Amino acid sequence: MIKKVYVYLVLFATLMMTIGGSVAAFMAIADIVAPTPYYQSFEEYKQRLGEGTYPVQEKTEEVEQLSEEELKEKYQSLVSAEKERQIARAKNNLIKSLGWIIIPFPVFLYFQRRLAGKSEQEIL
Repeated sequence: MIKKVYVYLVLFATLMMTIGGSVAAFMAIADIVAPTPYYQSFEEYKQRLGEGTYPVQEKTEEVEQLSEEELKEKYQSLVSAEKERQIARAKNNLIKSLGWIIIPFPVFLYFQRRLAGKSEQEIL
């Protein structure tokens, strides 16, 4: 009786791990396909550069000398870098989520077959 309860507990735990990993993998794939957008507008970016509150290597005097086009280029490169960072983070999460699927699944199959084998013996 205790062995049977143990087998059911292992089956339940590994099934929950596999389901959780599948959900996390789906969410990571969604983040790869549609990464979280960058929320700072160009005007906010320009204002923060002028105030010197944005972490840049250049001094504020040099920022004031930049043209509107150069500022837009820097802003677009910042947005694209943030998008790439989000995608890289999502790929990392996908790999971790696959671990939550791949590792417990064989254990689940082993205990399921073990339970199925005992059930057939009980019937005979």
